[in-house]
Amino acid sequence: MKAIETKIPGVVIIETDVFGDHRGYFTETYNKPKYEAIGIKTDFLQDNMSFSAQKGTLRGLHWQNPPFAQAKLVSCTKGKVIDVAVDIRKGSPTFGQWVSCELSEDNHKQFFIPRGFAHGFLTLTEDVEFRYKCDNVYNKEAEGGMRYDAPEVNVDWGSLLNGIELVLSEKDKIGPTLDTSDNQFVYEENC
Repeated sequence: MKAIETKIPGVVIIETDVFGDHRGYFTETYNKPKYEAIGIKTDFLQDNMSFSAQKGTLRGLHWQNPPFAQAKLVSCTKGKVIDVAVDIRKGSPTFGQWVSCELSEDNHKQFFIPRGFAHGFLTLTEDVEFRYKCDNVYNKEAEGGMRYDAPEVNVDWGSLLNGIELVLSEKDKIGPTLDTSDNQFVYEENC
């Protein structure tokens, strides 16, 4: 297993070891001691899966406010997505910056997104299955989110889209910007 640091400390791309032969492949999708060895010391409490039928489906950018904040370990088990994490911790040196990673059934990569980040993904194929391991349970009252095209963040969905027409939920079409959202995260050094 290989951990790849991104330009935002704490956001990590993980390449799992994949063992294949004429029958198919095997890979570990989670092994607590191995993840702790690469610095991910998260106790996961909930697993989720989403399915997106259409290419161009954009889910995000979402988070859960404290005390129900969630760190996430995400992967794509069918199809292909571009996954995005945005630092929304007020006072962070990387506040408003974003990183992305291509996740697919073929590359078996995972993306670790700590608490204090907005998260979203764009499907690049039809029939996408997406999995989340979360370190806290879902709480509807703690939901937070911002528009996928919030100008103060400026995720370059245009280049990521490459001509794909977007499919959005009503909530994601009319969400607030980062500046007008109910974001309750504050950066704490050495966290």
